[in-house]
Amino acid sequence: MKGSKRLWYWLIGTNVILFGIIAYSAIAPGALTKTILLPGETSHGHYQIEMRCDVCHTEGNGIREDACLDCHAEELRLAKDTHPSSKFNDPSNADLLNVLDATNCLTCHREHVQEQTLVMGLTMPADYCYHCHQETLETRPSHADFAFDSCATAGCHNYHDNTALYENFLNKHAGEDDFLAEMVGLARSSPSPPTASQLTQIAADAPESLSGDAAILDDWASTAHAAAGVNCSGCHATEVLNESANQTTNHEADSASDEFRWSRTVSLDTCGQCHERERDTFLLGHHGMRLAQDLPAMTPAEARIPMHVDAAHRQLDCNACHSGHRFDTTYASVEACLGCHNDDHSNAFTQTSHYDVWQQELAGESPVGSGVTCATCHLPRVEDDDGNVWVQHNQNANLRPNEKMIREVCMNCHGLAFSIDALADQDLIQNCFATSPSQHIESVDLAKARFDEKQRKREARLKKK
Repeated sequence: MKGSKRLWYWLIGTNVILFGIIAYSAIAPGALTKTILLPGETSHGHYQIEMRCDVCHTEGNGIREDACLDCHAEELRLAKDTHPSSKFNDPSNADLLNVLDATNCLTCHREHVQEQTLVMGLTMPADYCYHCHQETLETRPSHADFAFDSCATAGCHNYHDNTALYENFLNKHAGEDDFLAEMVGLARSSPSPPTASQLTQIAADAPESLSGDAAILDDWASTAHAAAGVNCSGCHATEVLNESANQTTNHEADSASDEFRWSRTVSLDTCGQCHERERDTFLLGHHGMRLAQDLPAMTPAEARIPMHVDAAHRQLDCNACHSGHRFDTTYASVEACLGCHNDDHSNAFTQTSHYDVWQQELAGESPVGSGVTCATCHLPRVEDDDGNVWVQHNQNANLRPNEKMIREVCMNCHGLAFSIDALADQDLIQNCFATSPSQHIESVDLAKARFDEKQRKREARLKKK
C-alpha cells in the first residue's frame, strides 16, 4: 500500500514539473524550452528568434499582420518594392486577389510548414507569377517557350526587388565587359570626431587602476578611434543619472567621477552613438537579430550552416569581429569571418583571385581598397541619400535573392551580364567564384533585343511619314 502511494506521489510530482515547464515555455518570452511547443520547424530567416513568439504572434496565437513590416519595411522601401500591397487595392484586381491575396505577406511567407517552405522562405508554389501574368506568353514572343514556373529563375525576375533586373537597367548596361577597367570603390565617411587632435597613450584617460596594461593602450593608440580623438572614456564611461544607478550596475567597475561610472564592457548602444547605421543594420542581420529581440547573442553553434567547432560558443556582438581596443577592420574583413564559417563557399575563398588581390593590397603591391574580401561582398560600403558612405552590416541584405548584390557589389568590378551569370551558377557560388561562369542567362540579351525591336519599329514609322 505504501509503495502504491509513493508511485502516485511520484506521478503527481512528475506531472506538476512537466506542467510547470510547459507553462513557463508558453509564458516566458525568451525561454529555451519554448521550442518544444513549436508546431513545426522555423524557416532559415527566422529560426534565431523562434523563442520570441510574441514578435509575430498575438496573445491569442494569431499572426500580427504588421509584424513583417516591423523588420522589413525599410528594406522594401529601398528596393522600391515592385509588388507593394497598395498596388492591389484597385478594385479591378479583385478577381486576381481571389486566386492569390498579394496584399498579405502571409500568403507567401509562412512559418512552421517545413514541407512547403522553399529556400527563400516562400510557402507558395513556384508558379505563383503565372496567376497574374498569363498574358506574357502572348505579348512577349521571346518568353513563349519558357516554363510557367521559371519566372523567378536566377537572373530573371524577383517579386519584391528588381532594382538590377528591370528592362531599362538591363538594356542600359548591355554590352559591358566582363571585367571593368577599374574597380569602382567607395571611401568610407568617418564619424565626426569629438576633437581634432590625434591621441597618444599618454593622453589615455582610463582610471589609474585600469590604465597599466601597455598592450591595451598600444592597441587603442593605433586605431582610428585615437586618431579621431576618441579617448577611453568615450566608450567606457557611462553617465550616472541618479544614486540608485550607482548601486545597481552589473559591471565590475571603478568610479571615474561623481557623474560617470567606468564600465569594463562596452554596449552595442555605445558603439551605435557613432556608428548608428552599422549598429541598426547589424541588428537586422543573422549576426545581430537575436539582440534586437532582447535574446542572448547568437553563437556559431546555433547556425544552420557549417561552423568551426572551436568557434561554437563565441557570442556575436561588435567585438566578435572588431576585437576590443584594436578594432582592426583588416582582421574583420576576412579572418573574423573564416574563424567561424566552415562551409564550402567560405573555405574556398583563399583559393580565388579575389583573395590574391587582397594579399597584394596587404603587401603594399596594390592600391588601398583594391583588394576583395568577405566584407567587400557581404558587408559592402553603401551611400545614403545625403552622400554619406557607411558599411552595411546586415549581411542578409544581399543574400536572398542574391541578385540584390548586383548593384552594390558585383558591378563595382564586373559588367551586368557577367554578374547575373555568376550569381546564377550554383557551382561557382560553392567555389567562391574561383572561375568564370559556366552558363549564360539571357536577361540582358532579351532586354536589348526588345529595345532594338522597338527602335526598328519607331524608325520604320518615321520613314513612312
